[in-house]
Amino acid sequence: MQKQENILVFGELLLRFSSAEEQFISKNHTVSLFPGGSEANVTASLSQWNIPCSYLTAAPENALAANALQTLSDLGADTSKTLFQGNRLGLYFLLSANGLTSGEVVYDRKFSSFSTLVPQSIDWDCLMEGHTWFHFTALTPALNETMASICKEALIAAKKKGLKISVDLNYRNRLWDYGKQPIEIMPELVQYCDVIMGNIWAANKMLGTAVDSSLDRNTSTEKYFEHAKASASEVFEKFPQCSHLANTFRFMDHAKHNLFYGTYHTRTEHFISDVRETYEVVDRIGSGDAFMAGLIYALIHTNDGQEIINKATNAGYQKLFVKGDFGNGSI
Repeated sequence: MQKQENILVFGELLLRFSSAEEQFISKNHTVSLFPGGSEANVTASLSQWNIPCSYLTAAPENALAANALQTLSDLGADTSKTLFQGNRLGLYFLLSANGLTSGEVVYDRKFSSFSTLVPQSIDWDCLMEGHTWFHFTALTPALNETMASICKEALIAAKKKGLKISVDLNYRNRLWDYGKQPIEIMPELVQYCDVIMGNIWAANKMLGTAVDSSLDRNTSTEKYFEHAKASASEVFEKFPQCSHLANTFRFMDHAKHNLFYGTYHTRTEHFISDVRETYEVVDRIGSGDAFMAGLIYALIHTNDGQEIINKATNAGYQKLFVKGDFGNGSI
């Protein structure tokens, strides 16, 4: 029987500008616009799977923000907790059509409504009332040290109220530019987390676990599985609160080719999905977020470890065929 979970997701709402061609700036060029942001992407998927989900962000009161929030609302998310303040919505520019080829990302998030939140300005006890699960990502504390402090406030409140806590160890080196490295910030936050998702490289960068520098695209799935087990064991030892950990493994050989699989670990068991492969990628952006959403969905619905990683992997894989940052509800 499905548990009655009500999830609160905290993160920055973004607008994505992506090129319709290889060259981002050129004569008679077309640019596509999509709502996004890792946390919004997770919210979009969970809402389409009929998991009660509230999205908490800060945004300006303008038509761009309203349209993006309405898109989430139309998918079933509760956006009523949005904090309307400031004048800027965070942006990012994808210098390709689908996050592949030479798809460099340029962020424009400084001084956004979300990134200028201040400590003790959010009534976490009130906002968390009625929720059973709190989700955030490493992208928020990457913005500035103040946002890291706000995450700490949220996590303390969530733990006090007995919420389950999940984190996605999203690593974006272009965001960590305020004089702190992830390893200086993330362990203090991750200590509160019951569920951790990322990959073995992100765990190394953010949590200080070991990783073999010789691992590459040609490393076998079996060897990666062994390294994932070792990494998970280190995480479980460092963070006693954590009881569920999952990793994605994604490799590209060229613009349309993608290998996608995942591993799931508890303190006593380890599972790996089948390797999914395609030469028909439409849009790679958001596939990790769909995996995260699939992991949450699966943890709510089953205790079967193999089913958990199969559902998470399938959700991430299916996102590869959906244009934009949001998935289409495939699980």
